[in-house]
Amino acid sequence: MTIQEAQQAVDQWIKTYGVRYFSELTNMAVLTEEVGELARVMARKYGDQSFKPGEKENLGEEMADVLWVLLCLANQTGVDLTEELKKSIEKKTKRDAERHKNNSKLTK
Repeated sequence: MTIQEAQQAVDQWIKTYGVRYFSELTNMAVLTEEVGELARVMARKYGDQSFKPGEKENLGEEMADVLWVLLCLANQTGVDLTEELKKSIEKKTKRDAERHKNNSKLTK
């Protein structure tokens, strides 16, 4: 599935099952909540915390939840994430072409 197809699939799901999009501000709050849930799993899996009884190691599910809400926000605000990602890669390539290669913290 391409990013464009993902945006379309989320839009179709919202129109079919979701009644309507939550407001942009609500979705921004939901995105923050979902990132927090992802951070919790990361802290337990890769950090110093341990899973509590009943918690599951659902890293992929939490990442997908973050992506879902981001796709909603893109749809609501008219952002073509495919084009914006292309621009972001180009910007980072120009800006950081040598930066990371010359970072002694990364080459150790």
